[in-house]
Amino acid sequence: MNSTCIIGFDSAWANKAPGAICALIQRADGNIDFIPPQPVQFDEALSFIKTRSEQCDACLVALDQPTIVPNARGFRPVEKVAGQVLGYLGGGVQPANRMKKGLFDDAAPIWSFKTSLSATECPETSRKAETGLFIIEVFPALALPGLNDAFHGRLKAPKYNPVNKKGPPNRKKFRTEDWLAVLETIKVFGETAPIEGVSVWAQEMQQLSSPTKGDQDCVDAVICALTGYHWRTSSRENSILIGDLDHGYMIVPTHKMLTERIKAAAEERVVPFK
Repeated sequence: MNSTCIIGFDSAWANKAPGAICALIQRADGNIDFIPPQPVQFDEALSFIKTRSEQCDACLVALDQPTIVPNARGFRPVEKVAGQVLGYLGGGVQPANRMKKGLFDDAAPIWSFKTSLSATECPETSRKAETGLFIIEVFPALALPGLNDAFHGRLKAPKYNPVNKKGPPNRKKFRTEDWLAVLETIKVFGETAPIEGVSVWAQEMQQLSSPTKGDQDCVDAVICALTGYHWRTSSRENSILIGDLDHGYMIVPTHKMLTERIKAAAEERVVPFK
């Protein structure tokens, strides 16, 4: 059994504020180490990935940011599907297009990050590769109803974004009970996998009295890592690839009800999925 590194990176999209990054290191003996999330800018993320990937035979970076954005304006096809599904669940999607300066224009940091990373972007190959560095795009908001079917249903999407850096959280985007439910989802995943460090970390995060936006970035980084781990270790039928490598895509952990909803939205909008 080769060693594998799964890295979860919530990039926060631009370089104005830090995102967060974490890692799961699956050793050759099958044991899994958890490196808790830490705040990073893109250059720090590159250093983190380089260090961790050199310790393993295969490395998969699960990134919460669009990695393929060819469209000049509007939404990518995959975002139209995700938006339709999340609209039902009570969430939303930010469009990715080249008109967004600092985010997806030619000078945006995501492109120099990808160039410096020099990772292979081939999701299907990344599932079983025993060597190499790979990258996939994931989306925590859509991953959560796949990881916990309690979040699947009309307006069931958890509101766990504190939004404000100072002062009380915005109630429209944050509910304490949802914050705790998201962390419980992470905790249960860690116990089931099993990845002891993940479940312990989630329990500690549940004790926070006033979580911040930075704390939420850390949570999203862990969700990214768990999505990558799920992609690598679970049966292919338990994940969906929405979109394609020409127009943009997302990897989503799923279950029967969510699969049916995604399938209906993708067929309606003539967007590939598998």
